Amino acid sequence: MLDKNGIAKRIAKEIKDGYYVNLGIGIPTLVANYIPETMDVVLQSENGLLGMGPFPFEGEEDPDVINAGKQTITMLPGSSIFDSAMSFGMIRARKVNLTILGAMEVSENGDIANWKIPGKMVKGMGGAMDLVASAENIIVAMQQVNKAGESKLLPKCTLPLTGVHCVKKIVTELGVFDVLPQGGFKLLERAPGVTVEEIIKATAGELIIEGEVPEIVV
Repeated sequence: MLDKNGIAKRIAKEIKDGYYVNLGIGIPTLVANYIPETMDVVLQSENGLLGMGPFPFEGEEDPDVINAGKQTITMLPGSSIFDSAMSFGMIRARKVNLTILGAMEVSENGDIANWKIPGKMVKGMGGAMDLVASAENIIVAMQQVNKAGESKLLPKCTLPLTGVHCVKKIVTELGVFDVLPQGGFKLLERAPGVTVEEIIKATAGELIIEGEVPEIVV
């Protein structure tokens, strides 16, 4: 199976030259470490930064330079800092080509739940609300099963929704899936050493498998 860094490496392959990309909290932040230096990609952080770089080495952190998850980050040459109003203006105007988010659940028709577990204290939905409403291309980075071994790829989300019909692709520790327009998770690739049968058992929603499924190359 893939670890969190493996998931991030695989998602980094979805990024194209010239893209503006927003990275959500959690596994998505790791994607910044795996974008090729030869590729011209601008990472946008919703707290007001264009030109986010990889995480700093230990001892080189600047507490004033953080991402939306309050992690210390680096800034690349040519980066710019601005207020959150301008940042969300970019997001709502669909200036961001790709959004990469974490999730607690995704449904077979592309709904996403990633902000609240009932009974637990949270400050609010935050920027995820704007991202899922505005982004044209959303890739989710997540664990496919919870600690109890239950699938988080579901026929219908059980947790409060962040957005509906918005997720296009999912990368988990077990594989890569497209969310089809008509509904269903289409298995594109499987993690090294993981069998199709294991993925079937870990997927509660409709799973579409066509022909031989290749292994993920990261």
